[in-house]
Amino acid sequence: MQTYVLAGGCFWCLDAAYRALRGVHDVVSGYTGGSDPAPTYERVCTGATGHAEAVAVKFDPGVLPADVVLDAFFTMHDPRQLNRQGADVGTQYRSAMFPADDAQREAFEAARERAAEWWDGEIVTTIEPLGEFFEAEDYHQDFFAKNPTQGYCMAVAVPKVSKVRARFAEYTRS
Repeated sequence: MQTYVLAGGCFWCLDAAYRALRGVHDVVSGYTGGSDPAPTYERVCTGATGHAEAVAVKFDPGVLPADVVLDAFFTMHDPRQLNRQGADVGTQYRSAMFPADDAQREAFEAARERAAEWWDGEIVTTIEPLGEFFEAEDYHQDFFAKNPTQGYCMAVAVPKVSKVRARFAEYTRS
């Protein structure tokens, strides 16, 4: 098993899109990249903690290649938007990758370069050291599955999940 920590806007969307892929064993929504020793959703939402809403994606690279995990990341959000995704604005919604080691850093850099070939405009996704990852509150975990008709899920998460399902159909769960 391998785990990647990635941030690309609201963690509900990333969680939902990754759960659609075979080989993903777990997705944990949380916070990383900031300075608060005990971040909460309320404090992270102010932008003052420096944390990003992120997901820790645990996957089996024998079933779901690491490059697919990373290319899906660049498919499910717009990596050209600085400190935002759509109407979600602030550093907590930044596009960022948090490698656990040098091998992950190299894989993340290669994925960012691949994404630059199919996105028009500058990719602003940062690659930041992986500090402590704080698990988000329980109600954020698997939010989309628990709240599929919630307005934000319908308007924002569903299109992202659909994009990932379309582009990576051979890897999607039935």
